[in-house]
Amino acid sequence: MPSMKAIKRRISSVKNTQQIMKAMNLVAASKVQKNKSRLEGITPLFNEAKEFMAYGVCHQGITENVYYEARDVKSTAYVVLSGERGLCGSYNANILKEATTHMVDNNKNERIITLGSTCKEYFVRRKKNIVNSHVGVLENVTYGVAAEVVEQLIDLYTTSDLEHRVDEIYVAYTQFETLLSHTPKVVKLLPFEPPMANSQAKNQKECIYEPDVHTYLKKSVPIYMTMFLYGAMIESAVCEQASRMTSMDAAARNASDIVDDLTLQFNRQRQGAITQEISEIVGGANAI
Repeated sequence: MPSMKAIKRRISSVKNTQQIMKAMNLVAASKVQKNKSRLEGITPLFNEAKEFMAYGVCHQGITENVYYEARDVKSTAYVVLSGERGLCGSYNANILKEATTHMVDNNKNERIITLGSTCKEYFVRRKKNIVNSHVGVLENVTYGVAAEVVEQLIDLYTTSDLEHRVDEIYVAYTQFETLLSHTPKVVKLLPFEPPMANSQAKNQKECIYEPDVHTYLKKSVPIYMTMFLYGAMIESAVCEQASRMTSMDAAARNASDIVDDLTLQFNRQRQGAITQEISEIVGGANAI
């Protein structure tokens, strides 16, 4: 049984740890609110762009475009977004499991771009083919990083070198629902599904493309992909901080329970020591 001095020292240590957990909880809560505001700001624009890509581009020769044409898939590119650090519960484990499962099910030659130190370390340990990695970008999400990644993806997808070309592009990120609910997802970016003109006639948007639809797509698709990736980065950052906030709150409550148990144990030992001293005094007095 530990001594009272050891118990008192452990109580002090747990209380110090509890203060750190509370501070991390407050920091995470502040970052959640900041990133949620950014996410809410770009959501309307992104939804409009997504709707237009789904229903606005209805053209007779659209299936001949590089972004819509069907390919014999031999190689697949993955952009995987994870956290920069731990102490965020199962957030990192969930998205890495989802991405790995999709790679195994897809069973194609994968080429991976990692955003976040956790997923980079994960795929390096498993000797996966990492073509590029970005560390620290989810701590301060910027549009420029998303544009840089999309530029590399477009080069891989449109290159004439069949040995280095990819035929599909997926993004693995965590979708934010509530502060306590986050869903890991793997979303296909390219190629697009050709619009069904007959079944979606009511949703079509009448547009005139100058000089032609293919030139329009060459300019608009990279912008749409960059917006999507930028939104996924912000959403993943929100989920990471929300998971860390929840984990730190639970850790602080657990620390409080540990302090209560240790305090009870300390009081019992102190009472036992006092009782023993009284017994020794009474016994000595009777002996005299």
